[in-house]
Amino acid sequence: MALADWLAFNRLPGVGQRGRLALLAQFDEPARLFAAGSGAWRAAGLGGKTLEALQGGPAALLTEDDRAWLAQADTEVLTWNDPDYPPLLREVPDAPVVLYLRGRRELLGSPMLGVVGSRSPTPSGAATAQAFAEHLSLAGLSIVSGLAAGIDAAAHRGALAGSGRTIAVMGTGPDRIYPRQHHELARQIAATGLLISDYPPGTPVRASQFPQRNRIISGLSYGVLVVEAALQSGSLITARLAAEQGREVFAIPGSIHSPLSRGPHKLLREGAKLVETAQDVLEELGPLHGALQAAVGNGPAAAATAAPTDPEQAQLLGVLAYDPQPFDLIVKHSGLTPDRVSAMLLNMELDGWVASCPGGRYCRVPRGA
Repeated sequence: MALADWLAFNRLPGVGQRGRLALLAQFDEPARLFAAGSGAWRAAGLGGKTLEALQGGPAALLTEDDRAWLAQADTEVLTWNDPDYPPLLREVPDAPVVLYLRGRRELLGSPMLGVVGSRSPTPSGAATAQAFAEHLSLAGLSIVSGLAAGIDAAAHRGALAGSGRTIAVMGTGPDRIYPRQHHELARQIAATGLLISDYPPGTPVRASQFPQRNRIISGLSYGVLVVEAALQSGSLITARLAAEQGREVFAIPGSIHSPLSRGPHKLLREGAKLVETAQDVLEELGPLHGALQAAVGNGPAAAATAAPTDPEQAQLLGVLAYDPQPFDLIVKHSGLTPDRVSAMLLNMELDGWVASCPGGRYCRVPRGA
């Protein structure tokens, strides 16, 4: 029943994460807290709904969702007192006392890097996130992100295409996949990576939970890489938390005309490390670099300089920028007919060299990190 006590403790009303940590410092484990009695509870400053819940005992706090989670063969519960609790996350002032896991628990002992960004990235931004994540995962890092649409999903997919080591920190209960269209992605992550949440099973989607989730992304990681983000993006919250936690903050610069470049540029002005390649990230990680460097040569390093074998396509690719360009401008700079450019762009998009963007624009897709 020890794990059941922890799950009940995680549902204790009127107590935040810092309060739970304070109670553990005093009582050591939930079982001792529940057995302490009302005198000890009041001496600890507890009252109201918290006192009432403690008097009902752990069984009264457990829900059917908790019991179902404990009964499944492929789920786990990691507690504050477990020796496998990630040491970096333990340093966070409001670290979770319980983590619900599905997947490869051992990844919590690996070196981790957070990759975050816009939920509505440009095609180039999504491709960049995926390429960086693939390369860095092959270099020995587990890629941590939030399972959200956009850059998060691209980072997870990149890591899955690389070593498979990726950790999705959920902003809902561990049994609630959000967004819904990521059920298959979550299944793939659970197979070779790890799904984690500090919210109890059955916890639905609430907007306030996602900024709270970000402290775990940064808390697990040696650093956080921001790919594309608007000024009001939650990714900047993650970057701020990383800086406060003493972690590295990396940012990829972009076009001065793109709103999604303003977040990374703000971080760069505030002291974030500018990176253009995955190797830049590895070198900035300092002591980790030597250990990870040996694996880098196995990654897709040469892809960035590759070009289509067809001479005309290579010529057209040289005209295209990584920022979206209007079709008329591409035709003008290429010297080719509109029909020829249109046909070539379609073929190059199918081959992954080009992405179509809103407003009839096209951009070049990064092919490596």
